[in-house]
Amino acid sequence: MTAISWDAAGTRKYETGCDHGILFPKDGDGVAWNGLTNVTETPAGADNTKTYADNIVYGAIRAAETFGGTVEAYMCPDEFLECDGQKLVNGVAVGQQPRKPFDLYYRTIVGNDQDPEAGFKHHFGYGLTTSPSEKSFATVNDSPEMTAFSWEFESNPVSFTDDAFSDLKPTSLLTIDSTSALVDQALLADLLDIVQGTDVDDARMPTPDEVLAAMAGTGLADADITHTAQQPAYNDSTHVITLPAVTGVVWKIDGVTKTGAQPALTSGQSKTVIATPAAGYNIVGDDEFTFSF
Repeated sequence: MTAISWDAAGTRKYETGCDHGILFPKDGDGVAWNGLTNVTETPAGADNTKTYADNIVYGAIRAAETFGGTVEAYMCPDEFLECDGQKLVNGVAVGQQPRKPFDLYYRTIVGNDQDPEAGFKHHFGYGLTTSPSEKSFATVNDSPEMTAFSWEFESNPVSFTDDAFSDLKPTSLLTIDSTSALVDQALLADLLDIVQGTDVDDARMPTPDEVLAAMAGTGLADADITHTAQQPAYNDSTHVITLPAVTGVVWKIDGVTKTGAQPALTSGQSKTVIATPAAGYNIVGDDEFTFSF
């Protein structure tokens, strides 16, 4: 048996900071979110509804929990404009357009009494959509300040599809504390390579299933498409795009899963093929191929 002790060396933890933001537009690669200053997480719902009988509380039921929040920054990547209801056409941002869902990664610093940067908490936000937000622009004066922007977001929780996690409800937020004794640092490093990208692999947001599997050590198998034989082919004579069968790869065109030979392109037509990972796999290599007639 061990007696409880308080404030032992290295156990006085705190959390601070917010950096390394990465935006993942729907069906797009991750891009750095520079100028990120604050992310506020705002869970809501889960209200407790009590039922009374026989002059006592007969039972209580909690409502479903929701997740939203606010992102604050001095700028946003161009890829975020479509998430904010704007569409770039010939360099012009057209407002009041459909708002594209996105995922968001960011990290916060975990410090303690011995090390102000003992580790990090890694935050994974899924199924987010923004609401219209106010933007205020002021004249330059003798105390100029950079304009800060903020976007409120709500979420649509993502379901777990792996039977191993069938007891878990859909979620919009995963958090990994690198200072936890339960976290394998090597597995976390491999997971962050997927999120942040490498020299041969574009950054992408792993699904909740993939995050849990990766941190359990069951991990993700590589689907290597760095060689020509594993990549889509285009016939200059027939103008047909042919998609090879590659284990672990799901090919998509215009967001729709495709296989084999595709209808011939017509004059002036262009198509982009995107390689997405099948469950349990991670794409290695360029995942986007554009062909034009």
